[in-house]
Formats: sequence, structure tokens, C-alpha cells
Amino acid sequence: MSADTVTDVFEAHRPVLQGVAYRMLGRVADAEDVVQEAWLRWSAADRSEVREPRGYLVRVTTRLAIDRLRQVKARGETYVGPWLPEPYVTDFTDAVPDTADQVVLADTVSLAVLVVLETLSPLERAVFVLREAFGYPYAEIAAVLDRGEPAVRQLAGRARRHVEERRPRYEVDPAERRDLTERFLAATAEGDLEGLLSLLAPDVRLVGDSGGKSKAPLRVLETADKVARFLVGVAGKGIADLSFRFLELNGGPALLVLSGDKPDSVLQLDVLDGRVQSVYIIRNPDKLQALAFV
Repeated sequence: MSADTVTDVFEAHRPVLQGVAYRMLGRVADAEDVVQEAWLRWSAADRSEVREPRGYLVRVTTRLAIDRLRQVKARGETYVGPWLPEPYVTDFTDAVPDTADQVVLADTVSLAVLVVLETLSPLERAVFVLREAFGYPYAEIAAVLDRGEPAVRQLAGRARRHVEERRPRYEVDPAERRDLTERFLAATAEGDLEGLLSLLAPDVRLVGDSGGKSKAPLRVLETADKVARFLVGVAGKGIADLSFRFLELNGGPALLVLSGDKPDSVLQLDVLDGRVQSVYIIRNPDKLQALAFV
């Protein structure tokens, strides 16, 4: 296999590898590091021993991601305030033409699901990602993880139950989420407390991720009244040279807030029955750097 062919084969599979690594880690930079390490191993591999490139690359990437996740958990890193995954630019339209498959991919990369995945063990998370997001058969997952198929089925069942019990319910219709986000933005910018309250579910939650590096609530805010009053108060203080951009992040519409040309925050909503169920605000500057180039 020529050097060009080796590169072409890897690049053809890069989106899948990046998708696996990000869902495993919830961090774009870590996922990119894992994919880069997978490239180094692929470029040095004995081609005569690689029967199926995609299977080989997914196996290497998954095992590297498990190792990275174990290192993070072993360090016992403390995080200031609530943690949310790093925003991830997504567009499944071209890569996955089938609408049903797009819905599955969007769901498994959503902020709500990724927060729940943080509570799984590295092996449970790997099985869930490969099975639920990418539809791998149990036998192939067993080969990836070097585990028996019955053990993999047990891991899958445990992970699925855990996620289903803890994941919030929400609508995945992007048009409805976009419309509600626009109305939410208008009411917040105008300081319209009553307008905001009409959009929020009574038990709405606001999760702000700053990592202690910018201003955001250090605890999850709950109830429509507390969330609405917080948002109106923040809007009243203003941001210098403010502008907005809509992006598709983590499988759904999101709002990128800019101060000048610099990303200030990302806002995304979970919606159910025409009401906002969750408000996610990411303000940790370390998690917004990549969005400056989008």
C-alpha cells in the first residue's frame, strides 16, 4: 500500500474515528489527540496483518480513548462548578443521508447524553458508543474490546439502562428548537421576564459551565422563576460589541455569542412540548477556542 493510499484510507475513516473519540471523551482536543495517535499506529502498522482497515482503526481509536479516559478518572481532576462537554460542531446530512441515522447520531452526541455518559465506566461508555451511536454488532464490539460477547452484552444492557434512567427527555426537531431559541434570545435581550417565563417549563434547569474562568452560576439553577430572573439580570449587564451566530453543535441548533470576534459563550436549549426544559451555557474559554475558527 503506497503512502498516499495509507493516508487516503485513514482520512476516509477520520469522521467516524473522531466521532467515536469525542463521544468517549467529551473533549475535542483529547479526541483529536487520540485520532492523531491512531494515525501514527496506522501509518506504522504491518499492512499484511490488517484485513479490514475500518475495524482496525476503530479498535485502535476506542482502546486509546479508553486509556485516556482512565487517565482522566485516575487523576481525579476537580472542576469548578458544573461540567459540560466541549461544544462539537456537527453536520450529519452528508455523512449520513438517512434521517433516522442522523437522529441517532445527534442524540448520542447531545450535551444531555454526554453528561450522563461521564458517569459510566470507560468500558461501559465504549460499548454504549459503539452499539448505540454506530450500530456495531456485539461480536465486533467484543473483538474491539478483547472481551467475550456475553460480557459485552451485559455491559451494553447496564449502560443503556443507566443512560435511559438519567437522560432528560426532549424534542429532537431542529426547526422547533431553533424557533424557540430565537424567541428565548429576544425575550432575554429585551429583559422580558414574563415573556421568558412563558417559554420555560416550570422545572427548567440552567447549567452553566465556566470552569471558574469566567462568570457563570457555580450551581445548577432550577425553576422557571430563578432561571428567568438570572437571565434577565445577566442581559442587563451587557457584553461589549455583542453579536450572535447560529451553529449546529452537538447535534442541534445552538447560539454562539461573540464579543467582537472572540467567542464569549455557547447557549443551547433542550425542548419538550414547546417549552424549554434545560438551558446549557458554556463560558469556559478553554472550551470555546476552536469555535473562533468556525
